[in-house]
Amino acid sequence: MAGSATPLTPGGLVVVQPLRRKRCAGCRRGPLPLLVLEDGVPRCLDCADLGHLVFLPRGDTALTRRAREESALSAVVVRFNRRRGRYERQGLLVEQEALGRAEARCLADAEARRRRRARDARRRAVEDERFAAAFAAEIVRLYPGCPAERARRMAAHASARGSGRVGRSAAGRALSESAVISAVVAAVRHEDTPYDRLLMSGVPRYEARRRIAAAVAGVLREWEEMTGVG
Repeated sequence: MAGSATPLTPGGLVVVQPLRRKRCAGCRRGPLPLLVLEDGVPRCLDCADLGHLVFLPRGDTALTRRAREESALSAVVVRFNRRRGRYERQGLLVEQEALGRAEARCLADAEARRRRRARDARRRAVEDERFAAAFAAEIVRLYPGCPAERARRMAAHASARGSGRVGRSAAGRALSESAVISAVVAAVRHEDTPYDRLLMSGVPRYEARRRIAAAVAGVLREWEEMTGVG
């Protein structure tokens, strides 16, 4: 299978979801949905003495943590991601009784965890709003002719949580001048020039940027020189 070396998890057992059809080297059953690599050969869960465990998919952090705590025997389930060239966790194998106890614990404090998530979401929303306001203020400081509403839109776009845009980078969070300028240039490029149409017509990105560079520079120069409006 791809990535033939056994994936390692410190202090725990590892079970693999194979990418190719595999048979157990012991009982010859197959194809195996899950297997354990022992001495480089595949074994089914029954032959590896793990057949009594049940699969808990990833996704619920609290349930996964508690199921592991409750289970005397557990194993991490992984699958090889060819594109990324590494094994990635898919879930956990745990004892059925342990999973039941973990689910009961989660149900017992579900309301408390829901309230905590809601508080965290409100806190993040306030933080994001304050940061976007600071980012917009920095845009207006650098470009006093930029309309305030436009600055707010650019700041909200650049600083959206989880977007991976420049506003969420370390430089962006520090409100560095280079990061703010990069966000403004990107916004002008897409909204005030034919850049997107050039890309859609097949013009290479760097050539498209060269063609609209003067237009971008013109907008920025106008914003630098004008008195702020809006």
